[in-house]
Amino acid sequence: MLRSICYFWKVKKRAALILAILLPVQILMIEILSLYPNFVEKWYSHGIYPFTSQLLRMGLGFLPFSLGDFLYGLLIILLIRWIITRIRQKFQKPRKWAIEALATLSLIYFCFNLFWGFNYYRLPLHASLEIESDYTTEELIQLTKALIQRSNEIHTAITADDSVKVTLPYSKNELLDFSVAGYDNVQEKFPQLDYDQRSLKRSLYSLPLTYMGFNGYLNPLTNEGQVNTLIVPYKIPTTASHEIGHQLGFAKENEANFLACITTMNHPDVYFRYSGYTFALSYCLSELYRREPDLTTELLGTLNYGIHLNYLEVKEFWQRHKNPFEPIFMYIYNSFLVANNQPEGMRSYSYVVALLVNYHKNKGSFN
Repeated sequence: MLRSICYFWKVKKRAALILAILLPVQILMIEILSLYPNFVEKWYSHGIYPFTSQLLRMGLGFLPFSLGDFLYGLLIILLIRWIITRIRQKFQKPRKWAIEALATLSLIYFCFNLFWGFNYYRLPLHASLEIESDYTTEELIQLTKALIQRSNEIHTAITADDSVKVTLPYSKNELLDFSVAGYDNVQEKFPQLDYDQRSLKRSLYSLPLTYMGFNGYLNPLTNEGQVNTLIVPYKIPTTASHEIGHQLGFAKENEANFLACITTMNHPDVYFRYSGYTFALSYCLSELYRREPDLTTELLGTLNYGIHLNYLEVKEFWQRHKNPFEPIFMYIYNSFLVANNQPEGMRSYSYVVALLVNYHKNKGSFN
């Protein structure tokens, strides 16, 4: 019996050492892999990932709660316990606990990349769509005007009063359920957006997410899309659609935002279309203001006042939840984006404008 126990501990120590050594090896391999986006696109994003993600969504999607949120909670508890133990032991035997810590990080890093993270290194979306990645100010102006006109039309069709904000008549659970229809509606044009196994959940951590400044997130280990349902209901359609985009393997934030625009703008429900068009418009207005502030102010004057009220509703929501720690969370997230093949970090969100402009120019419309 004693011999078996000793053998087990030897195997465990050897396995921990091997995993710890493999961490820098994995990091080096990721750096090399990032140089071959075509390879990642073919063998991972269109090969391994559709199988693993569908398997995870099929296995966990039926759960009425987020298993991923529970796992994050457990991980935080175990981390706190580990830190307390190290303090109590006055950080004795550093070689032993350092190897164990590196082994744990190595295993988590491996699972992160296998189940989702390799998608950060696939071909950029504009290359897959065969559209350009740059655009002129004039092209941006034309698109902004078109989005204002369409947003005004949808807003008036809903409210019959250009001075009233749009209020969505659905529960938050219904909004999550209806989000899938947007992907069904564009599947013929985009076969890669086949979302047949749903796993979209209301996050258990909606309150802390709100104070951290996040609308939602994807759990890369369980492939569950988490939506912060404390946010303004008007924003849930695009947020849920954004997380579905992540689930389908579009890891970069700007690309998921573009998919959120396209799927909501083509949604069979008029409220979702309103959310999508005004979402796309907000990005174009922000980018245009950087280039032509006077013209942007002029164009804003042609936008229905009710749309301004919806924008103001979102702005006031986030202002009510501002706190001193939010910049820290944003810095951490920005660093995460930079580390995962998005060198511009949070600023890379503006790339969605390039996708919108060139897709519209190439197709002639968003329908």
